[in-house]
Amino acid sequence: MEFVAILMGSKSDYEVMSACIKVLEKFDVAYEVIISSAHRSPNRTKEYVKNAEQKGAKVFIAAAGMAAHLAGAVASQTTKPVIGVPLKGGALEGLDALLSTVQMPSGMPVATVALGKIGAVNSAYLAMQILALSDAELGGKLKEDRVMKAKNVELDSSDIEVIL
Repeated sequence: MEFVAILMGSKSDYEVMSACIKVLEKFDVAYEVIISSAHRSPNRTKEYVKNAEQKGAKVFIAAAGMAAHLAGAVASQTTKPVIGVPLKGGALEGLDALLSTVQMPSGMPVATVALGKIGAVNSAYLAMQILALSDAELGGKLKEDRVMKAKNVELDSSDIEVIL
């Protein structure tokens, strides 16, 4: 079975990453979630990536704060797409996580989304867009979601708009 593998560096990351999980559930996309650290449990991370690939993981989402090497550690173990979610925290309020996630060496790409909850949500959407390349039903659901988002903008505007 195909699924999205979600890794986070610590339990405190779950509050933000639950937004990612909610999006995947809304679209009935299978996922796994694990806490594993690039620094505190590198062997666990390596083994999980290997096992997840064998079980059918098609996209990896890795969320971490501060030094945020988790996405890079995952990318070093797979050729599947890796999406990094930098999380706020520490003295630099997430800037260090953003830079650690986005600044990958040549040949080790990590698609990096925004900091925090917005990034968590966008990581789910990006993972689904990747899956939709070979899943027409999911692609249709994503198109319907875009139509609804546009309609919601119009509805919100109709409540307040003034046009001369």
